Amino acid sequence: MSVLHLTSIPFLLGGFFFFFTATVGLLRFPDFFCRLHATGKGDTLAVLLSLIGLSIYEGFSFTSLKILFIAVFMFLAQPTSTHAISRAAMRCGLEPWTKKMEKKNDSNL
Repeated sequence: MSVLHLTSIPFLLGGFFFFFTATVGLLRFPDFFCRLHATGKGDTLAVLLSLIGLSIYEGFSFTSLKILFIAVFMFLAQPTSTHAISRAAMRCGLEPWTKKMEKKNDSNL
């Protein structure tokens, strides 16, 4: 194994870790906004780390340069789209989850 391969492994494992934690957040958090926050932050970092790891694995070439351009684009586009989706949800009247909502729902049971 070369040094490039060994250097790319932590980035790829970090990307996997953040994909996994974003998925857990999507499944466990109580409302739309919390889930959107978990997936927006986790997936952005996971894609960035994974693509950096892949470009390191590829070595210095035109392909690795294209992968890095994709990483920069994703780093800029994903938070912007997450913000646009949450803003659209707020405009449609979706309210964020609060502790008061949980207590109100428990009293109705």
